[in-house]
Amino acid sequence: MTTTPATVTTPSRIVIASRESRLAMWQAEHVRDRLAEIHAGAEVSILGMTTQGDQILDRPLSTIGGKGLFIKELEVAMEEGRADLAVHSLKDVPMDMPEGFALVAISARENPRDAFVSNKFRGLEDLPEGAVVGTSSLRREAILRAKYPKLQIRSLRGNLDTRLRKLDEGQYDAIILAAAGLIRLGLSDRIRSVLTPEQSLPAPGQGALGIEVRADRLDAAAWVAPLNDATTAACVIAERAFSRALGGSCQIPLGGYAEMKNGQVWLRGFVASVDGQQMVEGEAWGTPVEAAALGRQLAEDLKAKGAGEILAALACAKH
Repeated sequence: MTTTPATVTTPSRIVIASRESRLAMWQAEHVRDRLAEIHAGAEVSILGMTTQGDQILDRPLSTIGGKGLFIKELEVAMEEGRADLAVHSLKDVPMDMPEGFALVAISARENPRDAFVSNKFRGLEDLPEGAVVGTSSLRREAILRAKYPKLQIRSLRGNLDTRLRKLDEGQYDAIILAAAGLIRLGLSDRIRSVLTPEQSLPAPGQGALGIEVRADRLDAAAWVAPLNDATTAACVIAERAFSRALGGSCQIPLGGYAEMKNGQVWLRGFVASVDGQQMVEGEAWGTPVEAAALGRQLAEDLKAKGAGEILAALACAKH
């Protein structure tokens, strides 16, 4: 989104809508502090909210409506004028934004990889046959079932502290979490190993924060524009375009991860069946300005290799 100098005014007050989980509040506070530095004198506050996705914890996210459950209430607050913007972990943001809303800034990425967390074992290779591994992600579940078929994979819902508590109570031998969340909350010591992209290709947008505003709020878009990180944005745009072209949601086991190499965007992606028995993967290279087209290109490449059949089977399984 672009703005003209006439629309850029120094705000006297900025209200950030956020989920109330500890990690979401850390993210909102991080953005609050950055905005307070940029807009000296502005009062920057956080409107904490509990979303439907935070309330329903007894069922896998893929069965109750997906990622939009985490952001709907925040969008209502923006719609009603109670908040100017919302801060999201980008891997929780649906690939298609609701009409009237826009992602206008993507901040510099934290470690985007998956983390292996266990009180007993150092890494996936150390887990014995039958060990119970917890994850809330169909992407991780498909990878684990494909590469470590002798493990038991069980659903793991709840905020970060809840997931760690369930591990500590002995409900799981290990759990897989996004490394970024653990690092942001000062819990790096819980990470036994960080999985490489070859072991577990990250989700589109993992580790990055996105800032959402109402599409008609050019003023708010201008306020947060300095927070946009061009390198992270190019990578995430490619990842999200790839996922969007494949109908990506939390109901599809899909990974998409881009890195900047020598000024080029290197995008890797896969689509899999939930049981990990079928997996189609590929990669593509392009310039940052081609990021969205790169994502669409890789999606088409994977469809040509058989991803369409996997997606069709997943769609049938949902009905």
